[in-house]
Amino acid sequence: MAPAPAVSVVVPTRNGIDTLPALLEAIRAQRYDGRVEIVAVDSGSTDGTANVLANAADQVIRIAPEDFDHGLTRNLGVSRSSGALVVLTVQDAVPASDTWLAALVEPLRRHDEVAGAFARQVPRSDASGVARASLAGWVAAGTVPRTVRLRDAGELAAMVPMERLSHCAFDNVCSCIRRATWQDHPFRSTPIGEDIAWARDVLLAGHAIAFAPEAVVIHSHDRSLRYEYARTRDLHARLLDLFDIRTIPTLRDLARAVTVTAVTHAQWDRTPGRLPRALGLAVAWPLGQYIGGRRGARRRQRASGEPPCAS
Repeated sequence: MAPAPAVSVVVPTRNGIDTLPALLEAIRAQRYDGRVEIVAVDSGSTDGTANVLANAADQVIRIAPEDFDHGLTRNLGVSRSSGALVVLTVQDAVPASDTWLAALVEPLRRHDEVAGAFARQVPRSDASGVARASLAGWVAAGTVPRTVRLRDAGELAAMVPMERLSHCAFDNVCSCIRRATWQDHPFRSTPIGEDIAWARDVLLAGHAIAFAPEAVVIHSHDRSLRYEYARTRDLHARLLDLFDIRTIPTLRDLARAVTVTAVTHAQWDRTPGRLPRALGLAVAWPLGQYIGGRRGARRRQRASGEPPCAS
């Protein structure tokens, strides 16, 4: 019988043939003291991903595409894994070195109060200027390690909304969680933001969250305008729920944001091949923020019984 894994790696997959082999190879190449288990949750791949997983993963769980949920699908993968520490990553985040895993789990091995740690992200070599700048603004692009905790719930409530998000930053693009904590605080069912919601929950429960910048993954996206709009819309509805964040509350704010963002994006991606998309994102992202915030506010009003506002 094989020894129990020291760490399990859970990867949700779907049609990841372009990037998944590099991720799996990098996991197996890690210099780590102990067995590493790979568990994949595949939601209907049709591009050969299933064959790759059959040869490289210890366990493959198959679900229907319509059953995918950012929180519940990850819960399924964690529940079927065995390690006391569980790494959560995505199929297109490739470890940058063979010490990635050791660096990622180190905060949890060293400090019992740390419930989770997340890795640093660096952009792909072919990433657009807009993608590079967008990633640079997120905590996971930093280079300074940190460990955050809360004295009590009142401390989080006293923060301004954006400070709450920064304090609860966590990113399942590449993270490690402690199974014992997850058993008490599983991920919530949600279309987006399961990671920051989980961090908020465990911080309020008295645990700590660490950022491990020595654990580096290569990860960035240049996705369609339609996808970016929908993702931004859903995320900002969720940010209002979790942290009371509403970045663009009025149409006047939206017009101003589109104008300012278009100028900035044009500076980041000047080449003719990339400029149209950069300008498209200057509309898609602010519009997603406005619509998402409005949806979240209306949902909150319905729940409270208040009459809807005109914004």
